[in-house]
Amino acid sequence: MVVSQPLWNPELIAKYNINGPRYTSYPTALSLHEDFQAEQALTSLNRHQGELSLYIHIPYCAQLCYYCGCNKIVTRHQHKGDDYITRLALEMTHYTGPAADNRVTSIHLGGGTPTFLNEAQLKRLVGLVRTHFSVTEECEMSIEIDPRRCSLNKLACLRSLGFNRVSYGVQDFDEEVQQTINRIQSYEMVSRLVEHSRFLGFESINLDLVYGLPHQTPQRFKKSLDAVLKLNPDRISLFSYAHLPERFAAQRKIPEWALPDPATKLSLLQLGIETFTQAGYQFIGMDHFAKPHDELAIAQREGRLQRNFQGYTTHGQDAMLGLGASSISQIDGVMWQNAKEVRAYGEALEQNQLPVEKGYLPSRDDRIRAALISQLICHFQIDTQAFAQSWQLGDFWDYFAEAKSKLAPFIEDQLVVIDGQRIQVAESGRLWVRSICACFDAYLSATQTQTVRYSKVV
Repeated sequence: MVVSQPLWNPELIAKYNINGPRYTSYPTALSLHEDFQAEQALTSLNRHQGELSLYIHIPYCAQLCYYCGCNKIVTRHQHKGDDYITRLALEMTHYTGPAADNRVTSIHLGGGTPTFLNEAQLKRLVGLVRTHFSVTEECEMSIEIDPRRCSLNKLACLRSLGFNRVSYGVQDFDEEVQQTINRIQSYEMVSRLVEHSRFLGFESINLDLVYGLPHQTPQRFKKSLDAVLKLNPDRISLFSYAHLPERFAAQRKIPEWALPDPATKLSLLQLGIETFTQAGYQFIGMDHFAKPHDELAIAQREGRLQRNFQGYTTHGQDAMLGLGASSISQIDGVMWQNAKEVRAYGEALEQNQLPVEKGYLPSRDDRIRAALISQLICHFQIDTQAFAQSWQLGDFWDYFAEAKSKLAPFIEDQLVVIDGQRIQVAESGRLWVRSICACFDAYLSATQTQTVRYSKVV
């Protein structure tokens, strides 16, 4: 996909660059409430039979990155990793029985910085997972890596443990940008790890970039994009920096005058899209690119692409179990989240309780809208007649009457096309797909789109 319409059109920015959800779930995590009971989580998992994905949150980082909005604890005390794994083991025991009829086909370690853990701790953690769950031989095992916290020996350890996908946090190679966000890592450091990943036989290598960071300009960012292409990753994630200093104290260390204005920020995104698509990458949508042979790209072409709390995926949309502080699970539409604070998370487990803090039981309408939004955000089109038949809705537009009026501006600006029984997001409309999906969101009010509860859509 190459975007022909200028993204910095001030009218489009004013109309559609709202504060909105990323729709990694529907309803969003803001709908989770404390009335939810932990037993409801176990019941949903016990009823589910089939494939299961595991997400394990490692909250520790050795150094604070000023831009970061993740749930993390900055520490250099390695023993905290041991204590945390002990609590993860306690949490796993609660799920061992209910998950007995499920085959784990995907494991992802996120954070924080998962490579904060040393080799012995990583071996212990993976051993516990294999003890408590039925992990398939072909299981996809992925991990987010901070290049500053991963030696070649640790990389070899990860491969020996069965990890076959790695994602490196690059953000930007520009030295001034790195200094301002307090994350200095050279191209040579990342290149060495990427090359060794290939040597060790990792099946997929992803690089994360962030646009909208301080001091980024099109000229500077182009150099980082070219450096990424030189590394030749299988996948690229290009995330929008959400500057929310009211929520994340560390972001107050970033001078606001150094941030690119909205028009410049959109030009950075357009530059990224054009650079990667011209280099042969498939634009998956929103923030992901993949080589045509990559499983993610194939899944989209075959209509199998999904989306969960980690973003675009080939599985685990509605069968993901989250472990660790702040982790969110979603099993057959039922969602729950663990306590965000590590202390509260651990205290619950020490009292032989699941550390579930809040959750949500979906209504039929929630499930219908979740399916529609997932289809739009993954494949950019909906067959309204087929969708209505599959959910026994009667007339599609009678059910979504309010959404039709909200879509009118997108149709007028040729970002959405309604042709007979098909809703099609135009190529230029893909950049605004979060805003388009918001038209079908029964919970999102006009007031919420103006608050800091959500980030800007681009």
